[in-house]
Amino acid sequence: MGNAAPSTTWHQLSPPPRGEGRRTTRAPRSSDSTVCSPIARLLPPDSPVAVTAYDGSSAGDPSAPLRIEVRSPLALSYLLSAPGELGLARAYVTGELGVTGDLYEVLRAARSVVEGLRPTQVWGLVRDLGPRYLRRVPVPPEEAPSRVGRVLRGLRHSKRRDSMSITRHYDVSNRFYELVLGPSMAYTCACYPSDEASLEQAQFHKFDLVCRKLGLRPGMRLLDVGCGWGGMVAHAAEHYGVRAVGVTLSREQATWAQRELRRRGLSDRAEVRHGDYRDVTETGFDAVSSIGLTEHVGARNLPGYFRFLAARLREGGRLLNHCITRPDTRTRHRTGPFIDRYVFPDGELEGVGTIVSAMQDNGFEVRHEENLREHYARTLAAWCANLDANWEEAVREAGIRRARVWALYMAASRLAFERRHIELHQVLGVKTSASGVSSMPLRPDWGV
Repeated sequence: MGNAAPSTTWHQLSPPPRGEGRRTTRAPRSSDSTVCSPIARLLPPDSPVAVTAYDGSSAGDPSAPLRIEVRSPLALSYLLSAPGELGLARAYVTGELGVTGDLYEVLRAARSVVEGLRPTQVWGLVRDLGPRYLRRVPVPPEEAPSRVGRVLRGLRHSKRRDSMSITRHYDVSNRFYELVLGPSMAYTCACYPSDEASLEQAQFHKFDLVCRKLGLRPGMRLLDVGCGWGGMVAHAAEHYGVRAVGVTLSREQATWAQRELRRRGLSDRAEVRHGDYRDVTETGFDAVSSIGLTEHVGARNLPGYFRFLAARLREGGRLLNHCITRPDTRTRHRTGPFIDRYVFPDGELEGVGTIVSAMQDNGFEVRHEENLREHYARTLAAWCANLDANWEEAVREAGIRRARVWALYMAASRLAFERRHIELHQVLGVKTSASGVSSMPLRPDWGV
């Protein structure tokens, strides 16, 4: 791997907040009737993870490099009331469940627990631990309402509800994202030109790859939808001489990007707007880049999405769609409960075949496609390392619970890309003329 995952103990955090369970100081002991005994049975026999609990019990090798700490009875209630990723997230985010060592390695070792317990395993825990832990518990305030509860905020993927979802995730703190993402402020998959490349080199390479695929040349007009902090807009304007317009639903992102464009002397040919991409009225763009927006559009809206982008382009104009996808077209589109409640509410992922079909049927000839799955795993490893190195300041910026959410979701996402539970695809399309002229080269040669 080009970037190592964090290996220090920043996940072994302070005791849980008052009223959410307390840590005991009794010495660990082993017993078949303790908290740790039934929990340890959920881990593989050769697991490098030890378990300790608030009742003083322990299980596993005491010298193991990784440890899970069950800090209170509330941790067990979280785990049993929502077996799998959501219960684990609630316990970890509140600090009732602690981790010593590399969170990524713990999640990899505890795969069966993270991905959900079988009903027989849940009832086995209830039998061994007692029914008192199987109770309703308050969810952390960082958790978004359920999908049903969000109906009061408007229809899914309406402008109002999309704006609220984006604000919830991206308007945390620009400084927090600077600490995690690094100087590029690129919150999408990088493209590593070599095993030795740094995160910044890989993000530069990704933007350059997109520019080459779009065939950008001086004087062209580029529309970047879901532009984030303006990295693509700035790169295209500075290195390819285009006039670029970026659009983001996050006010914080737009403010940061506008300031950065001024600092780099690019304001005369590049702009970032705070608003919905659907409000862009200009047409005749030479190229459109969509880097990390399709995940927020929704499967039902893909045809309209691509028709809208095609309508913004001139004949011969190109679209580069860069997004996370499912590994097939049969898997349900909606994300899992942890991502949906804590990270990207209303997010949906489709198979690349669905993306390609939607582009083909709604204004584009598809000319090139590639999967950057392994690159996203490396990107996430680098972000985890950044958060690790800047943990204390990140906590001051966003709060301890929000920082835990990011730590958990980035480590879990890295695993998901490595295991091919999700992928990252770039699909290049062109809006041909009525007579079929594409203005594309005979063979793709991106030169990067």
